[in-house]
Amino acid sequence: MKKHWHALIITALICSAIHITATVTYAGQSTITFVDGTACMGDDKSRKQTENEALANVKRKAVEYASTYLKSETRVKDFQVEKDLVDAYANATIKIIEEVEKAWYKDATSGDCFKLKVKAEVIPDEKAMTQIAKDKSMVDDPNTPLNVQLWTDKKEYRQSEKIKVYIKGNKPFYARVLYKDVKGTLLQILPNVYRTDNYFNGGVVYEIPSGNDRFELEVSPPFGEENIIVYSSLTPLGDINLQETGGVYHVKTPAKDVGVRTRGVKLKEKEAGKESAASEFFEGKVIVRTGE
Repeated sequence: MKKHWHALIITALICSAIHITATVTYAGQSTITFVDGTACMGDDKSRKQTENEALANVKRKAVEYASTYLKSETRVKDFQVEKDLVDAYANATIKIIEEVEKAWYKDATSGDCFKLKVKAEVIPDEKAMTQIAKDKSMVDDPNTPLNVQLWTDKKEYRQSEKIKVYIKGNKPFYARVLYKDVKGTLLQILPNVYRTDNYFNGGVVYEIPSGNDRFELEVSPPFGEENIIVYSSLTPLGDINLQETGGVYHVKTPAKDVGVRTRGVKLKEKEAGKESAASEFFEGKVIVRTGE
């Protein structure tokens, strides 16, 4: 028997929605990779300046590698769209997800040098990606960067109605789907206690809840603005702290850390003579507005 979610059973319940947008209201594509950089002091730089130079080198190399990866892994048929993608990555923002290694060392010819190795996220120019997303042929094309569509079964819900959530990727992907209620409590609805697989085939619509799921997203108060969030990647996602509750998981990781921890995707570090590993990453969000 499926369990109904309401205030009497779970305090951090999934609230009712009187209106839910049918499309993703926020989407962010990016590339995550390992990259390293070095810099040496010489006669004209302080230790701090040298560390900053190494960081700048890391960010430059991250953009270069992401652009190279994009060109090698995507096969966009439209030349203008392909050019726009390359330009979007050329104007990317770099976020350091994790400092894997940093240390000073002595170089025989250059003296004191600093090396830095990080896991970095390369985020293409948002305006350019928004423009590219207007091309509907990009949505389902497996030859383009990872894109995961997120939507609900209808726009308006009333008391006791049940919400259905759907995801669909343009290529095989790993995913985590969260529900953030009006109080800010996060629940992981996929994968869950009874549907543990988080790997999905491209071009297939997945419904939540369905199959072996033992919960329902039933409309009930309190009301306010809530979110459905999908994190997805071509490689396994980073772990977060979870606690089983009513067929799904209560997210114990602080909300501000969930995105960073999830972006700790499990990349294979580069082997000798080979390029560093990378993974396409996608985050999408649908706003849920609730009321009587």
